[in-house]
Amino acid sequence: MILKTSKWDMAEFIETEEDIAAHLSVAFHEKDMEFLLSVVSALARSKGMSRISKELGVTREGLYKSLSKEGNPSFMTVMNVLDNLGYGVTVYQKKAS
Repeated sequence: MILKTSKWDMAEFIETEEDIAAHLSVAFHEKDMEFLLSVVSALARSKGMSRISKELGVTREGLYKSLSKEGNPSFMTVMNVLDNLGYGVTVYQKKAS
């Protein structure tokens, strides 16, 4: 028997606001920009990359490229996508160890 596999896409499994918050929380906690961009890209795809790019005033292709593994978006681009999704970033002072 041959086992068939398909490429897993995080965007297909993001269904609730809790899913979005959990993915973002983990992505920021990991401190890995490539991982953070993959999460933000998946979130944008799950909510409609075309709609988001139009609302941000950029091309869909440009936003895909910017949020891709090879992309290098500005911090403002990431913040704008998060804002469009209804999320923001909170900064806090870490306790001294």
